[in-house]
Amino acid sequence: MVFSVESLWRAGGTFLYLFGELLLLFIGISFLVAMLQIYISKEKIQRVLTTPRQSLNSIFGALLGAVTPFCSCSTVPILVGLIKSRAPFSGIVSFLLTSPILNPAIIALFLTFFGLKATLIYTISTFIFAVLAGLILDRLGFEKEVKRVSIKGGQQDEVVWEKLQGTFGQKNLTAVKYAFKDAFSLFRGVLVFLLIGAGIGAFIYEFVPTELLSKFAGANNIWAVPLAALVGIPMYIRTETMIPIAGILIGKGVGYGTMIALIIGGAGASIPEISLLSSIFKKKMLIAFVLCILFVAIATGYVFNIIM
Repeated sequence: MVFSVESLWRAGGTFLYLFGELLLLFIGISFLVAMLQIYISKEKIQRVLTTPRQSLNSIFGALLGAVTPFCSCSTVPILVGLIKSRAPFSGIVSFLLTSPILNPAIIALFLTFFGLKATLIYTISTFIFAVLAGLILDRLGFEKEVKRVSIKGGQQDEVVWEKLQGTFGQKNLTAVKYAFKDAFSLFRGVLVFLLIGAGIGAFIYEFVPTELLSKFAGANNIWAVPLAALVGIPMYIRTETMIPIAGILIGKGVGYGTMIALIIGGAGASIPEISLLSSIFKKKMLIAFVLCILFVAIATGYVFNIIM
């Protein structure tokens, strides 16, 4: 690792490039997501999942989780509403699993930094896993491991299509205004994370030896994937920050599977999310949830190492 004026200049250029790319992607994706959430309200999700459809419930739950990228603070109230309205348990579990690890923002970032093949592998693997996990946990009777819960305190008014007033054009214009406002508000909230992510990425790209990363975290190290999944689970990883860093690490020799395992583990079962879910699930269901995330992180990681 050699620090010089030239290397620092190159690192600064990499930082600006990464941050500019993240800036455009994040605001654009956040705007589209905000528009999507206006048209697909939480009430619509609840209505879909509370209609009995037998084994199809898990598929519908996974689909709704994948197209509605709510954060943990939004997902948990939806989860409580679904439980209280006696939605099928398989659909609830599948919704919970896909919401943090598979959504439009993640897919867009995957396409940008990893390409179409990696995006398809990731999307298909995580979706199938969520569907199967919902069906299996339902069949094993884990519905009994849910506490009697209720949502305390008032909730903020949600901007949804049904509540907007005016003509069709006026309602769409209002939706666009709300979406832009929400996108920039969200951007301000994660600006520090994006700066840190771009900074770490630039530092790794310029100063961390490729041989070192390839040796300890390359595709040939069979223990790198499970270790990354275990390390990721207690971490609080913002996917928007981690994926650009992962792209650089892969370019430096880290295995695809290692990075995917780290991303899924951190995004799927972070400590803040587990803390929130502990108010809904009993210990046995919490353990099952963490094990599910660990399994899909490791399985998807090995699939990536084999195919990529």
